[in-house]
Amino acid sequence: MSRAEDIFQKLIYFGEDAIDEFILGHQTEELFLDFKQAVSDGKNFKTLHKDDRRNLAKAISGFGNSEGGVVVWGVECARDVEVGDVAKAKVKVQNVHRFLSWLENAISGCTIPSHNGVRNHIISTDKDGNGFVATYIPKSEITPLMTTSNSTIYIRSGSNNVPAPYAVIAGMFGKRPQPNIELLLEDRSIEILENIDEDMLYPHTIDNPPEKYVKVSFSVIAENKSNAIAKELYFSSTTENAGGDYNKVRFLGYQQMESLSGISGHFNLMTKPEMRLPPRGKLKFTTMQIILSPFADNDFCLNATIGAEGATPKDFRISLTKNQLRSFVAKALKNEDEKEALLNEFFTSYIRSAQAL
Repeated sequence: MSRAEDIFQKLIYFGEDAIDEFILGHQTEELFLDFKQAVSDGKNFKTLHKDDRRNLAKAISGFGNSEGGVVVWGVECARDVEVGDVAKAKVKVQNVHRFLSWLENAISGCTIPSHNGVRNHIISTDKDGNGFVATYIPKSEITPLMTTSNSTIYIRSGSNNVPAPYAVIAGMFGKRPQPNIELLLEDRSIEILENIDEDMLYPHTIDNPPEKYVKVSFSVIAENKSNAIAKELYFSSTTENAGGDYNKVRFLGYQQMESLSGISGHFNLMTKPEMRLPPRGKLKFTTMQIILSPFADNDFCLNATIGAEGATPKDFRISLTKNQLRSFVAKALKNEDEKEALLNEFFTSYIRSAQAL
Protein backbone atom coordinates (compact mmCIF):
# COMPACT_ATOMS: atom_id res chain seq x y z
CA MET A 1 0.00 0.00 0.00
CA SER A 2 1.38 3.42 -0.97
CA ARG A 3 1.71 6.25 1.54
CA ALA A 4 -1.12 8.15 -0.18
CA GLU A 5 -3.46 5.15 -0.06
CA ASP A 6 -2.51 4.57 3.57
CA ILE A 7 -3.62 8.13 4.43
CA PHE A 8 -6.85 7.69 2.45
CA GLN A 9 -7.68 4.43 4.21
CA LYS A 10 -6.99 6.04 7.58
CA LEU A 11 -9.50 8.79 6.77
CA ILE A 12 -12.09 6.23 5.67
CA TYR A 13 -11.59 4.06 8.76
CA PHE A 14 -11.32 6.74 11.47
CA GLY A 15 -13.46 9.44 9.87
CA GLU A 16 -13.54 12.86 11.53
CA ASP A 17 -11.35 11.54 14.36
CA ALA A 18 -8.47 11.39 11.86
CA ILE A 19 -8.99 15.08 11.03
CA ASP A 20 -9.06 15.94 14.74
CA GLU A 21 -5.77 14.06 15.10
CA PHE A 22 -4.27 16.06 12.22
CA ILE A 23 -5.24 19.32 13.93
CA LEU A 24 -4.19 18.33 17.45
CA GLY A 25 -0.89 16.98 16.11
CA HIS A 26 -0.27 20.08 13.95
CA GLN A 27 0.00 17.87 10.87
CA THR A 28 1.88 19.63 8.10
CA GLU A 29 1.01 19.54 4.46
CA GLU A 30 3.58 17.23 2.90
CA LEU A 31 4.52 15.23 -0.14
CA PHE A 32 1.38 13.05 0.04
CA LEU A 33 -1.13 15.27 1.87
CA ASP A 34 -2.84 18.60 1.19
CA PHE A 35 -5.53 20.52 3.10
CA LYS A 36 -8.05 22.80 1.38
CA GLN A 37 -10.99 24.97 2.37
CA ALA A 38 -13.89 24.64 -0.03
CA VAL A 39 -15.18 27.88 -1.55
CA SER A 40 -18.16 26.20 -3.23
CA ASP A 41 -21.39 26.58 -1.27
CA GLY A 42 -24.14 24.09 -1.95
CA LYS A 43 -26.76 26.79 -1.46
CA ASN A 44 -25.29 29.66 -3.47
CA PHE A 45 -23.42 27.93 -6.30
CA LYS A 46 -24.61 25.71 -9.13
CA THR A 47 -21.27 24.16 -9.95
CA LEU A 48 -17.77 23.79 -8.50
CA HIS A 49 -16.28 27.22 -7.76
CA LYS A 50 -13.40 28.19 -10.04
CA ASP A 51 -10.96 28.30 -7.09
CA ASP A 52 -11.91 24.77 -5.99
CA ARG A 53 -11.69 23.54 -9.58
CA ARG A 54 -8.23 25.13 -9.96
CA ASN A 55 -7.03 23.52 -6.72
CA LEU A 56 -8.45 20.15 -7.79
CA ALA A 57 -6.76 20.35 -11.20
CA LYS A 58 -3.39 21.30 -9.68
CA ALA A 59 -3.68 18.44 -7.18
CA ILE A 60 -4.57 15.86 -9.86
CA SER A 61 -1.68 17.00 -12.03
CA GLY A 62 0.84 17.38 -9.19
CA PHE A 63 0.03 14.21 -7.27
CA GLY A 64 -0.69 12.19 -10.42
CA ASN A 65 2.66 13.12 -11.97
CA SER A 66 4.44 12.27 -8.71
CA GLU A 67 3.81 9.47 -6.22
CA GLY A 68 0.15 10.17 -5.48
CA GLY A 69 -1.52 12.02 -2.64
CA VAL A 70 -4.69 12.99 -0.76
CA VAL A 71 -6.55 16.29 -0.56
CA VAL A 72 -8.68 16.80 2.57
CA TRP A 73 -11.43 19.36 1.89
CA GLY A 74 -12.65 21.27 4.93
CA VAL A 75 -9.46 22.03 6.87
CA GLU A 76 -7.94 25.47 7.39
CA CYS A 77 -4.16 25.77 7.42
CA ALA A 78 -1.88 28.15 9.29
CA ARG A 79 1.67 29.08 8.30
CA ASP A 80 4.41 27.88 10.62
CA VAL A 81 7.74 29.50 9.79
CA GLU A 82 9.67 26.39 10.84
CA VAL A 83 7.67 23.51 9.35
CA GLY A 84 5.33 25.10 6.80
CA ASP A 85 1.52 24.94 6.49
CA VAL A 86 -0.10 23.00 9.35
CA ALA A 87 -3.70 21.92 9.95
CA LYS A 88 -5.28 24.59 12.17
CA ALA A 89 -9.06 24.22 12.29
CA LYS A 90 -12.06 22.49 10.77
CA VAL A 91 -14.08 24.55 8.28
CA LYS A 92 -16.76 22.17 7.09
CA VAL A 93 -17.71 21.87 3.44
CA GLN A 94 -21.22 23.20 2.93
CA ASN A 95 -23.73 20.70 1.52
CA VAL A 96 -21.06 18.01 1.36
CA HIS A 97 -23.02 15.59 -0.85
CA ARG A 98 -23.53 18.31 -3.48
CA PHE A 99 -19.84 19.20 -3.27
CA LEU A 100 -18.90 15.53 -3.78
CA SER A 101 -21.09 15.42 -6.89
CA TRP A 102 -19.39 18.54 -8.28
CA LEU A 103 -15.96 17.02 -7.63
CA GLU A 104 -16.91 13.82 -9.43
CA ASN A 105 -18.22 15.76 -12.43
CA ALA A 106 -15.14 17.98 -12.62
CA ILE A 107 -12.40 15.33 -12.44
CA SER A 108 -12.40 14.18 -16.07
CA GLY A 109 -12.14 17.73 -17.36
CA CYS A 110 -9.36 18.92 -15.06
CA THR A 111 -6.39 17.45 -16.91
CA ILE A 112 -5.27 16.21 -20.30
CA PRO A 113 -5.26 13.24 -20.37
CA SER A 114 -7.89 12.69 -17.69
CA HIS A 115 -6.96 10.69 -14.59
CA ASN A 116 -9.48 7.87 -14.14
CA GLY A 117 -8.00 6.63 -10.86
CA VAL A 118 -9.15 9.57 -8.70
CA ARG A 119 -11.53 8.64 -5.88
CA ASN A 120 -13.56 10.75 -3.43
CA HIS A 121 -14.97 9.82 -0.04
CA ILE A 122 -17.20 11.75 2.36
CA ILE A 123 -15.45 11.56 5.72
CA SER A 124 -18.38 12.73 7.84
CA THR A 125 -21.66 14.63 7.61
CA ASP A 126 -23.47 16.55 10.34
CA LYS A 127 -27.23 17.07 10.75
CA ASP A 128 -27.09 20.14 8.48
CA GLY A 129 -25.48 18.19 5.64
CA ASN A 130 -22.05 19.75 6.08
CA GLY A 131 -18.83 17.78 6.49
CA PHE A 132 -15.51 16.79 4.97
CA VAL A 133 -14.35 15.08 1.78
CA ALA A 134 -11.10 13.25 0.99
CA THR A 135 -9.86 13.07 -2.60
CA TYR A 136 -7.38 10.26 -3.30
CA ILE A 137 -5.17 10.80 -6.34
CA PRO A 138 -2.92 7.81 -7.14
CA LYS A 139 0.20 8.02 -9.24
CA SER A 140 -0.89 8.09 -12.88
CA GLU A 141 0.31 5.46 -15.32
CA ILE A 142 -0.25 7.94 -18.16
CA THR A 143 1.94 10.98 -17.67
CA PRO A 144 2.45 13.85 -17.90
CA LEU A 145 -0.94 15.23 -16.79
CA MET A 146 -1.50 18.83 -17.88
CA THR A 147 -4.17 21.09 -16.38
CA THR A 148 -6.82 22.28 -18.81
CA SER A 149 -7.19 25.68 -17.12
CA ASN A 150 -3.68 27.05 -17.67
CA SER A 151 -1.97 24.28 -19.70
CA THR A 152 0.58 23.63 -16.96
CA ILE A 153 2.18 20.35 -15.91
CA TYR A 154 2.65 20.17 -12.15
CA ILE A 155 4.69 17.90 -9.91
CA ARG A 156 4.63 17.56 -6.14
CA SER A 157 7.55 19.28 -4.44
CA GLY A 158 7.51 19.17 -0.65
CA SER A 159 4.07 20.46 0.37
CA ASN A 160 3.27 22.24 -2.90
CA ASN A 161 2.22 21.45 -6.45
CA VAL A 162 4.69 23.37 -8.62
CA PRO A 163 5.15 23.71 -12.40
CA ALA A 164 7.48 20.96 -13.64
CA PRO A 165 10.88 22.08 -14.98
CA TYR A 166 11.56 21.38 -18.65
CA ALA A 167 14.01 18.56 -17.89
CA VAL A 168 11.40 16.77 -15.81
CA ILE A 169 8.75 17.16 -18.50
CA ALA A 170 11.15 15.89 -21.15
CA GLY A 171 11.79 12.80 -19.06
CA MET A 172 8.06 12.13 -18.75
CA PHE A 173 7.49 12.03 -22.51
CA GLY A 174 8.20 8.70 -24.06
CA LYS A 175 8.92 7.15 -20.69
CA ARG A 176 8.36 3.44 -20.79
CA PRO A 177 5.62 2.42 -18.34
CA GLN A 178 7.03 0.75 -15.24
CA PRO A 179 5.25 -1.89 -13.17
CA ASN A 180 3.61 -0.77 -9.96
CA ILE A 181 3.63 -3.64 -7.48
CA GLU A 182 1.33 -3.27 -4.48
CA LEU A 183 1.48 -5.38 -1.34
CA LEU A 184 -1.56 -7.32 -0.16
CA LEU A 185 -1.81 -9.35 3.06
CA GLU A 186 -4.77 -11.69 2.64
CA ASP A 187 -6.21 -14.97 4.00
CA ARG A 188 -5.70 -13.75 7.55
CA SER A 189 -6.31 -16.17 10.40
CA ILE A 190 -5.44 -16.74 14.04
CA GLU A 191 -5.34 -20.07 15.89
CA ILE A 192 -4.55 -21.29 19.36
CA LEU A 193 -2.19 -24.29 19.30
CA GLU A 194 -1.36 -26.79 21.98
CA ASN A 195 2.02 -28.40 22.28
CA ILE A 196 0.46 -31.81 21.69
CA ASP A 197 -0.98 -30.84 18.27
CA GLU A 198 0.49 -31.91 14.94
CA ASP A 199 1.64 -28.34 14.53
CA MET A 200 3.51 -28.34 17.82
CA LEU A 201 6.60 -26.21 17.96
CA TYR A 202 8.72 -28.03 20.54
CA PRO A 203 8.89 -31.63 21.81
CA HIS A 204 8.26 -32.46 25.45
CA THR A 205 11.95 -33.18 25.94
CA ILE A 206 12.53 -29.44 26.27
CA ASP A 207 12.16 -28.29 29.86
CA ASN A 208 8.88 -26.57 30.57
CA PRO A 209 7.77 -25.59 27.05
CA PRO A 210 4.61 -23.44 26.84
CA GLU A 211 1.41 -25.45 26.80
CA LYS A 212 -0.28 -23.17 24.24
CA TYR A 213 0.81 -20.90 21.42
CA VAL A 214 -0.81 -18.28 19.19
CA LYS A 215 -0.42 -18.72 15.42
CA VAL A 216 -1.12 -15.75 13.13
CA SER A 217 -1.18 -16.66 9.41
CA PHE A 218 -1.54 -14.63 6.23
CA SER A 219 -0.66 -14.74 2.54
CA VAL A 220 1.85 -12.29 1.07
CA ILE A 221 0.50 -11.28 -2.34
CA ALA A 222 1.81 -8.94 -5.02
CA GLU A 223 -0.68 -7.13 -7.27
CA ASN A 224 0.43 -5.48 -10.49
CA LYS A 225 -1.64 -2.26 -10.55
CA SER A 226 0.10 -0.83 -13.61
CA ASN A 227 -0.37 -1.21 -17.35
CA ALA A 228 3.08 -2.79 -17.72
CA ILE A 229 4.01 -6.49 -17.47
CA ALA A 230 6.05 -7.19 -14.34
CA LYS A 231 8.95 -9.65 -14.28
CA GLU A 232 11.58 -10.84 -11.83
CA LEU A 233 9.32 -10.31 -8.83
CA TYR A 234 10.87 -10.82 -5.43
CA PHE A 235 10.10 -11.06 -1.72
CA SER A 236 12.58 -10.82 1.12
CA SER A 237 12.13 -10.93 4.87
CA THR A 238 14.45 -10.31 7.79
CA THR A 239 13.49 -11.33 11.30
CA GLU A 240 15.56 -9.06 13.51
CA ASN A 241 14.16 -10.59 16.69
CA ALA A 242 11.41 -13.16 17.22
CA GLY A 243 10.73 -12.05 20.77
CA GLY A 244 12.07 -15.19 22.44
CA ASP A 245 13.34 -18.72 21.90
CA TYR A 246 9.83 -20.20 21.79
CA ASN A 247 8.61 -17.94 18.98
CA LYS A 248 9.03 -18.72 15.31
CA VAL A 249 8.40 -17.31 11.81
CA ARG A 250 7.56 -19.83 9.08
CA PHE A 251 7.17 -19.54 5.30
CA LEU A 252 5.05 -22.10 3.42
CA GLY A 253 3.79 -22.77 -0.11
CA TYR A 254 6.49 -21.12 -2.19
CA GLN A 255 7.34 -24.07 -4.46
CA GLN A 256 6.76 -22.01 -7.62
CA MET A 257 9.51 -19.61 -6.54
CA GLU A 258 13.27 -19.79 -6.42
CA SER A 259 14.43 -19.73 -2.82
CA LEU A 260 17.74 -17.95 -2.33
CA SER A 261 20.09 -19.05 0.42
CA GLY A 262 20.41 -16.49 3.17
CA ILE A 263 21.91 -16.12 6.58
CA SER A 264 19.92 -16.93 9.70
CA GLY A 265 16.81 -14.80 10.02
CA HIS A 266 16.73 -13.95 6.30
CA PHE A 267 14.31 -15.42 3.76
CA ASN A 268 14.45 -14.58 0.04
CA LEU A 269 12.25 -15.55 -2.91
CA MET A 270 12.33 -14.70 -6.61
CA THR A 271 10.07 -15.74 -9.44
CA LYS A 272 11.50 -18.00 -12.10
CA PRO A 273 12.85 -16.30 -15.25
CA GLU A 274 9.87 -17.31 -17.38
CA MET A 275 7.34 -15.94 -14.86
CA ARG A 276 5.44 -12.76 -15.88
CA LEU A 277 2.71 -10.92 -14.01
CA PRO A 278 0.22 -9.18 -16.32
CA PRO A 279 -1.47 -5.84 -15.52
CA ARG A 280 -4.02 -6.22 -12.69
CA GLY A 281 -2.67 -9.71 -12.01
CA LYS A 282 -1.94 -11.12 -8.56
CA LEU A 283 0.83 -13.44 -7.40
CA LYS A 284 1.05 -15.24 -4.08
CA PHE A 285 4.61 -15.35 -2.80
CA THR A 286 4.15 -17.37 0.37
CA THR A 287 2.05 -18.01 3.45
CA MET A 288 3.62 -16.52 6.56
CA GLN A 289 3.02 -18.09 9.95
CA ILE A 290 4.03 -16.24 13.09
CA ILE A 291 3.93 -18.46 16.15
CA LEU A 292 4.03 -16.62 19.46
CA SER A 293 4.37 -18.08 22.94
CA PRO A 294 3.51 -16.53 26.32
CA PHE A 295 7.24 -16.43 27.11
CA ALA A 296 8.44 -13.15 25.60
CA ASP A 297 12.03 -12.32 26.43
CA ASN A 298 12.47 -9.51 23.93
CA ASP A 299 10.76 -7.35 21.31
CA PHE A 300 9.46 -8.84 18.05
CA CYS A 301 10.59 -7.16 14.83
CA LEU A 302 10.33 -8.38 11.23
CA ASN A 303 10.98 -6.33 8.10
CA ALA A 304 9.92 -7.46 4.62
CA THR A 305 9.77 -6.09 1.10
CA ILE A 306 8.29 -7.03 -2.27
CA GLY A 307 9.02 -5.65 -5.72
CA ALA A 308 9.84 -6.36 -9.34
CA GLU A 309 12.34 -5.26 -11.95
CA GLY A 310 11.88 -1.52 -12.51
CA ALA A 311 9.26 -1.17 -9.75
CA THR A 312 9.54 0.76 -6.51
CA PRO A 313 9.90 -1.74 -3.63
CA LYS A 314 7.06 -1.90 -1.09
CA ASP A 315 8.03 -2.58 2.51
CA PHE A 316 6.17 -3.60 5.63
CA ARG A 317 7.16 -4.13 9.23
CA ILE A 318 5.73 -6.25 12.03
CA SER A 319 6.79 -4.81 15.34
CA LEU A 320 5.72 -5.52 18.94
CA THR A 321 7.50 -4.50 22.09
CA LYS A 322 8.05 -7.18 24.70
CA ASN A 323 5.11 -5.90 26.74
CA GLN A 324 2.85 -5.65 23.69
CA LEU A 325 3.78 -9.21 22.75
CA ARG A 326 3.00 -10.57 26.20
CA SER A 327 -0.26 -8.64 26.34
CA PHE A 328 -1.43 -9.78 22.89
CA VAL A 329 -0.66 -13.45 23.52
CA ALA A 330 -2.33 -13.36 26.94
CA LYS A 331 -5.42 -11.73 25.45
CA ALA A 332 -5.55 -14.28 22.61
CA LEU A 333 -5.27 -17.25 24.96
CA LYS A 334 -7.97 -15.83 27.21
CA ASN A 335 -10.36 -14.80 24.42
CA GLU A 336 -9.98 -17.57 21.85
CA ASP A 337 -13.43 -16.90 20.35
CA GLU A 338 -12.79 -13.23 19.58
CA LYS A 339 -10.71 -13.96 16.50
CA GLU A 340 -11.89 -11.03 14.39
CA ALA A 341 -11.05 -8.53 17.11
CA LEU A 342 -7.64 -10.14 17.67
CA LEU A 343 -6.83 -10.13 13.96
CA ASN A 344 -7.91 -6.51 13.67
CA GLU A 345 -5.65 -5.55 16.56
CA PHE A 346 -2.66 -7.41 15.13
CA PHE A 347 -2.94 -6.06 11.58
CA THR A 348 -3.95 -2.54 12.62
CA SER A 349 -1.60 -1.97 15.54
CA TYR A 350 1.49 -4.05 14.79
CA ILE A 351 1.86 -4.12 10.98
CA ARG A 352 2.85 -0.96 9.14
CA SER A 353 4.03 -0.16 5.65
CA ALA A 354 7.41 1.53 5.58
CA GLN A 355 5.81 4.63 4.03
CA ALA A 356 3.64 5.03 7.13
CA LEU A 357 6.44 4.66 9.64
